[in-house]
Amino acid sequence: MNGHDPEGARDAPAGAGGGPREVADRLAGEGIDVVRVTYPDLVGIDRARDVLVERLPDAVEHGLAFCRAVYHTSPQGDTADVAGGLDAGMPDIRVRPDLATLVPLPWEPGVAQCLGEAYEPDRDEPCPEGPREVLRRAVERLAGLGLTAVAGPELEYYLCDPDPGSPTGWRRYGGGPGSVYSAGRKGDPDGHLLRTLRYLRDLGLGVTMGNHEFGVGQFEINLDHSEALDAADRAFRFKAAVKEIARTEGRLATFMARPFNDDGGSGFHVHLSCVDATGHNVFASGDGDGLSDVARAAVAGVLEHAPALAALLNPTVNSYKRFGPDTLAPWLIDWGLDNRSAMVRIPPERGAATRIEVRLGDASANPYLGIAGLLAAVHLGVRDKLAAPPPLEGYGYDPAKAPVLPADLPSALGALAADHALAEVLGERFVASFLAYKRDEVARFGRHVTDWEFREYGYHL
Repeated sequence: MNGHDPEGARDAPAGAGGGPREVADRLAGEGIDVVRVTYPDLVGIDRARDVLVERLPDAVEHGLAFCRAVYHTSPQGDTADVAGGLDAGMPDIRVRPDLATLVPLPWEPGVAQCLGEAYEPDRDEPCPEGPREVLRRAVERLAGLGLTAVAGPELEYYLCDPDPGSPTGWRRYGGGPGSVYSAGRKGDPDGHLLRTLRYLRDLGLGVTMGNHEFGVGQFEINLDHSEALDAADRAFRFKAAVKEIARTEGRLATFMARPFNDDGGSGFHVHLSCVDATGHNVFASGDGDGLSDVARAAVAGVLEHAPALAALLNPTVNSYKRFGPDTLAPWLIDWGLDNRSAMVRIPPERGAATRIEVRLGDASANPYLGIAGLLAAVHLGVRDKLAAPPPLEGYGYDPAKAPVLPADLPSALGALAADHALAEVLGERFVASFLAYKRDEVARFGRHVTDWEFREYGYHL
């Protein structure tokens, strides 16, 4: 991640320019007869509807009706009792296609995809639970300080082959371990990474490179930097695309935080900097270690609000099985200069490329909410001119040196509920909905009998 061109060298979307009828006619002339309108739910799952291209102008004018409870519905189809959903009779939201984001799907001929904007059903007010709207709020608050955030996401995932004989029905793709930081057929015998990189390039997501990661069947693909909302849009579409591409191969791609007991987890690292109205990187300084007072205040804001941020960046029960000493995942609330054992790492580049790398997040996080939380924390740190503690020296994971992150999801949710300053930036309605949804998830997990419990107790007790 270097430089600060918010759009990079990506091609213009297929729908850029012209009204809805002109766009529909142009798409039809290009052999596209269906537009898939996709938007993120509260936990980052892509919800969508396929619209025949001749009906696209109507969809833009009137919007597509979806039950609001989609924001409160779990991956298993359970609907949590969140204010504005079940208690209100499960009313609608209205999702309007964002034609500026139209792009053909390279693996599905005849289909183009665009993002959707969620609105209240009877007016042009954005839905406050909509993840894109939550991020916009954080962007606007940072803009009030004269700053624009630039973000570069890094995401890891595991690829799995079907295995009817395993308890989950899946096994890790690619065979033996030891292919960390490699490319080619040694760790990727079927060429999945090459196909995926080319598809994602053609989708216009600004991917830059990819490689096999530490785990068996684990891959990382990097995305170019851009302004925060665009970066989150691309990260969201990236995750959905990788899962779709895997399904075309008869495989499963999972962004679960830690899917296997004998392998590490998958991260969602965010490289973050801020520029002023002239495009100058305000994190850069010509003095000392090359970090400005603004950069240090931003780091301090992230550290100050880290317990609450964990709820957004580590949002599942499973997330906290990725943490711990010697995991290369964070465990303590600390920062360091080019130190991968710290929660916030400062990469070695300086000048225009000066940035912080927040390593807190795991791949299951909703990119919009994770980035929104970081921007809110940076806003509060810069606004209040917080001071960062001294950077970590040497290898981390010593709890005598720094506070420990929340050890489980309930603790992180409690920290988010108590962080009123962060909630005020993100929106009280959103935070209340997120907390209710996630507390329902914790309660459902607490009632579920796991395989571990039966193995531990079933025979002997």
